[in-house]
Amino acid sequence: MELTETRRIGEALGRAVVGARPLAGGYSHETSLLSVAGGGQVVARLGGAAPAVEAAVMAAGRTRVPVPEVLHVLPAVVEPYEARATMVLEYVHGTPLSRTLARGGDPADLRALGAEVGRVVARVGAVTFDRPGFFTDARLTVGRDERPWSRQLPELAEACVAAAPAERLDPATRRAWVKLCEAHAPALERVDHQARLVHADINPKNILVSRTASGWRVDAVLDWEFSYSGCPYGDAANMLRFGDAYPDGFVDGFRRGFRDGRALPDEDWEYLGRVLDMFALSDLVTRPPGHEIADAAAGMIRRWTARPFT
Repeated sequence: MELTETRRIGEALGRAVVGARPLAGGYSHETSLLSVAGGGQVVARLGGAAPAVEAAVMAAGRTRVPVPEVLHVLPAVVEPYEARATMVLEYVHGTPLSRTLARGGDPADLRALGAEVGRVVARVGAVTFDRPGFFTDARLTVGRDERPWSRQLPELAEACVAAAPAERLDPATRRAWVKLCEAHAPALERVDHQARLVHADINPKNILVSRTASGWRVDAVLDWEFSYSGCPYGDAANMLRFGDAYPDGFVDGFRRGFRDGRALPDEDWEYLGRVLDMFALSDLVTRPPGHEIADAAAGMIRRWTARPFT
């Protein structure tokens, strides 16, 4: 974080920033925990494609799930100095779910944790819009020219595997993945019309949790920059994507919590979520060589093409 950016945040807060340390962030932004004069802390997210849109999404999501309060959105500037677009957020106490899962524990306890996370993730989809698609402005206007997801998937998969690094996927797997997407894309006709809030990056690093006297609590759902209007089953699939790496109990609990809390009672929600997750897997493999998550996504693509799901 540049000194000029720190000063600008202090001016917006009306209190000087007296300390900063980096936090884990997304691929398109830098995240820092700031200490301010007089005590207290805030989080600054610098960069990102459209922080004002993300702030509006968070405000909408806050009606259903715990989300940090957005204190300020500062646009990018060039003069009199250069500074990135910045979102200033309240600091929420809690432990990243990724850290909690890494510690493991009693399966029954982790099942309870998974159920609570599943219920919260399901509530994201309770926020509705007038049509599916991507948000175009801070009023959360949804673009009118979006084609149905069922028609977009095969074309996107083909473009993404063509752009993936040569060493990540062999030619036969690339062809098989496109065919698999083509085979399953028609199933999305059942959810093409859904216009519910989708976080689109639900995973353990973007959820803060804590233990209370009454059980597990989700303290905050973070990083809403990829959100859109569509089918919320994709959020469940995002969480379950690498579920084999989670400790025993959590996945079963998450499935139960999401199933019981989902806004739309489609019994095929898990299958439809996997089909929706094909969008994310296709996009992930385009990342540069050495990208850990992209390499894991490529491994999943190889497994799915070797043993197609139903």
